[in-house]
Amino acid sequence: MNFDITELGVQEKYRLLNGGVTPRPIAWISTRSKEGVDNLAPYSFFTVASCNPPVLLYTQVNQRTGVDKDTLQNLRETGECVINIVNSHLLEQMNQTSASISINESEFDLAGIEQSTSRTVAPPSVKGSPIRYECTLREIISLGDLPAGGTLVLLDVKSVFVRDDIYTDEGINQELIDSVGKMGGDGYSFTTKYLALNRP
Repeated sequence: MNFDITELGVQEKYRLLNGGVTPRPIAWISTRSKEGVDNLAPYSFFTVASCNPPVLLYTQVNQRTGVDKDTLQNLRETGECVINIVNSHLLEQMNQTSASISINESEFDLAGIEQSTSRTVAPPSVKGSPIRYECTLREIISLGDLPAGGTLVLLDVKSVFVRDDIYTDEGINQELIDSVGKMGGDGYSFTTKYLALNRP
């Protein structure tokens, strides 16, 4: 079955892109508003943009209301965040933080998530996250302001936390991260099986 993108509505486009580009890593992003409220929200359009300089990238898919999500609003105002990597133990709490709540409420409180003080930025980290990237805002690139349009957010990595038991002389032990991936719809995938292949 082939689809002509020009003939599809917004939801059909979203389902084809969201359901086919899988599994996707999840950026569980903590920010702090200028009023001091801590926000925590998951984004599955997330990847590494550059290693030198170290830059991470996530995409906000625009809401129908046209209003920026709290994460992006906080980043515009304060320029700081933490990307917390999600493992299977944090999955249920992470899912709770995708709920829409008032900007004056904190998802940390909503989902009962333990905080940890960050080293280089003001927003707190998720204490249980095995890997955490403390970042500052580099650039915001709008690809369109229509509903489901994308806003790319580039973040400069300032500090990285890796839990002691998953770090070795070889780097981060990929079998021990236990990271969760996002599938289409409400689905998730687990890294329960690991296979390494030597590159030719």
